[in-house]
Amino acid sequence: MSQSNPVYRAEVVGSFLRPEALKTARQQFKSGEIDAQQLRAVEDTEIRRVVEQQREAGLQVVTDGEFRRAWWHFDFFEGLQGVEGYDAEQGIQFNGVQTKARSIKVVNKLTFGDHPMIEHFRFLKSISGDAVAKMTIPSPSVMHFRYNRDAVKDVYPNLEDYFDDLAQVYRDAIKAFYDVGCRYLQLDDTVWAYLCSEDQKKQILARGDNPEDLAKTYARVLNKAIEGKPDDLIIGLHVCRGNFRSTWISEGGYEPVAEILFGTVNIDRFFLEYDNERSGGFEPLRFIKPGQQQAVLGLITTKTGSLELAKDVESRVKEATQYLDINQICLSPQCGFASTEEGNSLSEQQQWDKLKLVVDLAAKIW
Repeated sequence: MSQSNPVYRAEVVGSFLRPEALKTARQQFKSGEIDAQQLRAVEDTEIRRVVEQQREAGLQVVTDGEFRRAWWHFDFFEGLQGVEGYDAEQGIQFNGVQTKARSIKVVNKLTFGDHPMIEHFRFLKSISGDAVAKMTIPSPSVMHFRYNRDAVKDVYPNLEDYFDDLAQVYRDAIKAFYDVGCRYLQLDDTVWAYLCSEDQKKQILARGDNPEDLAKTYARVLNKAIEGKPDDLIIGLHVCRGNFRSTWISEGGYEPVAEILFGTVNIDRFFLEYDNERSGGFEPLRFIKPGQQQAVLGLITTKTGSLELAKDVESRVKEATQYLDINQICLSPQCGFASTEEGNSLSEQQQWDKLKLVVDLAAKIW
């Protein structure tokens, strides 16, 4: 764990609602009306704008809003060597709604090569000014949890070899991002939340996996992936319960995984969803190691546009300090505003009002 990482009390998780100009351009590209270069020009313009809006809101950390992606995870995975995306038979089931039918499969040994997101970060870094440019990518746990198992077994008869290669892919990815100036990398992870959900755990057992064994494996892969990272690189882990068109997948507090996740995974910053009763209490925070490690509490929901009352959020932060030192706590929205290009059910103005609340409250509390 680095002793030199700066602390940002007001944080942003990653994705932003896609502006109409961007949605239109992506549709035009899909239908062949514009080419890749024309699409890139629109993306560049809208990313410049969203970065400037983040800075105007008072954020010290900015992202590109994930504006070049359709999904928070598949776009990254499909850029890895040995991985192919395909149109699946059905989408991912959320609470009452399904995503578009998309998935990935492992068709060859995994490696990290010439990944397009390295250039995506390079552009973000070039326009971020005095703000910190943060890159967001899915975590290795998600890569395992969502794969086509039969395809992986064809390529990796021994699953341990698969996990070894997966950890190495992420080590190489971390180095590649670092080499182009990335000093803040966030891994987005839905799987730890699944391991807290009784319903999801039943599904995991039904397919022949053991939730406790998976937790140990994912912790080991994460630690192997970030082992020996540079001291001036912050690595965060966002634990998400699912985010698609304002719906979710899993429910349940962090207690089932708290000891192994908070107690053994060497992440600098845990981004934790705490925006409603599905999130459970703050008791699991007691496992976060004293010192530099931070818990970024997602107390502002991105699921709806109604603005939280400042006094209620302050009260929740105070409640959390029963289990974790106030100096190890930060504040953020609970998730991104658009984990997929469809986006959540709120307006752009409501999105910015929520971020302003995060910034104002952080200034007041700390």
